[in-house]
Amino acid sequence: MFRTLIVEFLLPLLLFLLLRNMLRGFLSSGPLRTARPPQPPPVSPGGELKKDPVCGTYVSTATALQERVKGEVVYFCSQECRDRYRHS
Repeated sequence: MFRTLIVEFLLPLLLFLLLRNMLRGFLSSGPLRTARPPQPPPVSPGGELKKDPVCGTYVSTATALQERVKGEVVYFCSQECRDRYRHS
């Protein structure tokens, strides 16, 4: 029973996997490809950061949502924080 399982199922499966991996290696050979780590998004240097009054996150003035409150510009990290500030 065990011998039949090994000879008829496991051995052919192992041979198939071995051959498949060898073929992949041969077919994908050529110039070695090295994966580069993903690059962070570009950030303008020297940008000013302001603190979101709701959650306390520091956000860039260039990308933050802005709202003028009593003549002063307030910066928010998201619409949710801006909406929470409006309703408080």
